[in-house]
Amino acid sequence: MGKGKSISGKKALTFLEKYLNNASPTGFEQEGQKLWLQYVKPYIDDYWVDNYGTVVAIINPEAKYKVVIEAHADEISWFVHYITDDGFIYLRRNGGSDHQIAPSKRVNIHTDNGIVKAVFGWPAIHTRKGKEEGPTIKNICLDCGCDSKEEVEKLGVHVGCVITYEDEFIILNENRYVGRALDNRIGGFMIAEVARMLKENKKELPFGLYITNSVQEEVGLRGAQMVAEKIKPNVAIVTDVCHDTSTPMITKVSQGDLKNGRGPVLTYGPAVQNNLLKLVIETAEKKKIPFQRAAASRATGTDTDAFAYSNSGVPSVLISTPLRYMHTTVEMAHKDDVENGIQLIYETLLNIKAGHDFRYFK
Repeated sequence: MGKGKSISGKKALTFLEKYLNNASPTGFEQEGQKLWLQYVKPYIDDYWVDNYGTVVAIINPEAKYKVVIEAHADEISWFVHYITDDGFIYLRRNGGSDHQIAPSKRVNIHTDNGIVKAVFGWPAIHTRKGKEEGPTIKNICLDCGCDSKEEVEKLGVHVGCVITYEDEFIILNENRYVGRALDNRIGGFMIAEVARMLKENKKELPFGLYITNSVQEEVGLRGAQMVAEKIKPNVAIVTDVCHDTSTPMITKVSQGDLKNGRGPVLTYGPAVQNNLLKLVIETAEKKKIPFQRAAASRATGTDTDAFAYSNSGVPSVLISTPLRYMHTTVEMAHKDDVENGIQLIYETLLNIKAGHDFRYFK
């Protein structure tokens, strides 16, 4: 892992836990962004924050050639949509929230008065007969212990309040990190660690490095679209997560063969610039960093697409962490994949030259 310690370091692990436990719902990422910026500040020269909350930390801000390493900061969540006269709260998705995991979960409703606790109630098994309907977006609802709409509103809850699960970070078997929003705050952690390693190893880059923690990926790559137009980078290395397909109920024929612990995943697809991908692969092979391969038939569905198709087209590559149980409260990543992902981004940066031309031909 180079000379600088990564996730195994106590400071890094403390930050990771705090960062993952903090709520950062799409459109309301600011508290998580403040934590991230506070951690990365000692390792950068400058930073800026855009109007919607994306944070860009910069090393060598005067350099003309610009390289982005990027993750997204937001987590899926819910909105208060309708409060019944009896005080039950119906919801609208904020991103790709899964209604099937909701029953019996505890949640935090974020209000101007602070957190209001609530639960996703669900009828007892004794009362459900035959083939009655399971959980759907139409029948799941929150109960915050109130008897009327007025009582709910007195707590500060109103239509538009955002809701997150309260589940927190744990470590299983000393090698797997579990919690909400590893998609993709684990990527935000990784790019912050790259900045730290560059600083602690006293590496001088021949270009400007823009360490970008984007907002609103879960609703259409919106933060990355905004920031790509502002930075106008020459290269973008994007991190996100992909599916570990080794768990039950996933078909490898359709989803590919990817597994926790076998290394970060490199994606092939139209949005991925092949010469940049080749550089990443050659770096991995030279440094003996394990990696896996995946194919995207069209867009990658990640912020890679926002950078690749912005302006005149930014050479972009995607480095993903294989994740079990995506978009649940028990998302799971392997420690080795996280460390190898950090190392791969770090070593790739050291192989990019100022003015590096990735065109296929001239």
